[in-house]
Amino acid sequence: MEFAAALDRIGGFEAKPFIAVAVSGGPDSAALALLAHAWASRRGGQAWALTVDHGLRPESAEEARTVVGWLAARCIQHQVLVWAGDKPKAGIQEAAREARYRLLAGWCREQGCLHLMAAHHREDQAETYLIRRRAGSGIDGLAGMSTVRELDGCRLVRPLLGVARARLGALLAVEGQPFLRDPSNANPAYERSRLRLEPDLLDASSVDTVVTASREHGRLRVEREHTLHGWLALHAMLHPAGLGVLDASALGASDPELAERALARIAASVGGASYPLRRARVAGLRAGLSTAPERARTLGGCRFVPWRERILVLREFAGAEPPIRLEPGESLLWDGRFRLSSAPNADRAFTLGYLGQLGVAALRRSEPATATDLPRLAYPVLPAFCDSEGLAAVPALGWLRAPELVVPQLRFRPANPLTNAGFTVV
Repeated sequence: MEFAAALDRIGGFEAKPFIAVAVSGGPDSAALALLAHAWASRRGGQAWALTVDHGLRPESAEEARTVVGWLAARCIQHQVLVWAGDKPKAGIQEAAREARYRLLAGWCREQGCLHLMAAHHREDQAETYLIRRRAGSGIDGLAGMSTVRELDGCRLVRPLLGVARARLGALLAVEGQPFLRDPSNANPAYERSRLRLEPDLLDASSVDTVVTASREHGRLRVEREHTLHGWLALHAMLHPAGLGVLDASALGASDPELAERALARIAASVGGASYPLRRARVAGLRAGLSTAPERARTLGGCRFVPWRERILVLREFAGAEPPIRLEPGESLLWDGRFRLSSAPNADRAFTLGYLGQLGVAALRRSEPATATDLPRLAYPVLPAFCDSEGLAAVPALGWLRAPELVVPQLRFRPANPLTNAGFTVV
């Protein structure tokens, strides 16, 4: 009943829900798999358990097979997703997390599943708050983990953030459900593991205090996001060609802290940054745009260029991905911003890159097929297709080398939307 009530507060599920659950085989995710399966089944829906085999330990494949067996015994459908290819020498936890969510969201997208559940619980939230407080995070960071977060093609739902770890363990004991232990969770090389070695920080009383503080920061974050989204709706826009436009006068007249958050948000969308920009650097950008508005600036893989009382936010070549080849039938995400797909019956392969990388000189010898309101200074960073005969198409300009040419579908889908569903506290 308590789990169902939490999902009712979150809302947004189908009458017959189709959900996925990230299951490592550890106690927390195992408990969530049992709860989610029972909840979905009672409503005539289905829950799939998804396990990512990172291939970082020799025994990982066997552990995944063990989890498959446990869940099959309970009639829970299960899929193992493998992180294949070379692994980085440094930053392995960060890379593994990125790969894990990419694989999980990819499965959900392919299967039409809109909800991916993760088993982060009350103590996880407390640890996140403490780690970010030590790092000097502001309000947004100290809000901790959101109950709901958007991924590419689905939403990540954390229904257990208010549930203590011990209660999940008690559920497994009652159900007689075995689970795995990940040795990396006790490795003092990782900050979260070191934090767990300080018992006074995570006793019941301390967790209550920390979670209360995190929830208050979450409430403040929601208010701040509402204000920011309203500002962006009035004074900013993203163009499907992958560039942004800001109202320069509104930026200069706004509260500095609000202006800096707006700059950081549009830079994240256009530049595709994986992590938030440093506040000091964003403050420096705002100050520079204010004191010398005629000068272009760079930050977060973007160029901020003055143009007709506005500021153009363009992708910076230095941080962009190199051109990529797309074969018939392929679909992929390029430069963290553009999703493209080629029809299986396409008659040729294409290379996608920015016009400045591929053929701005060739375009100058021709006129765009249709009128455009894009300034020419943006042309070098417009996505363009080439084939074996040279420059083939510039979709943002409506330019095709030949009218019968069929090029891949290209859509601007930034990893960091300008606005999103917003932080959620349940």
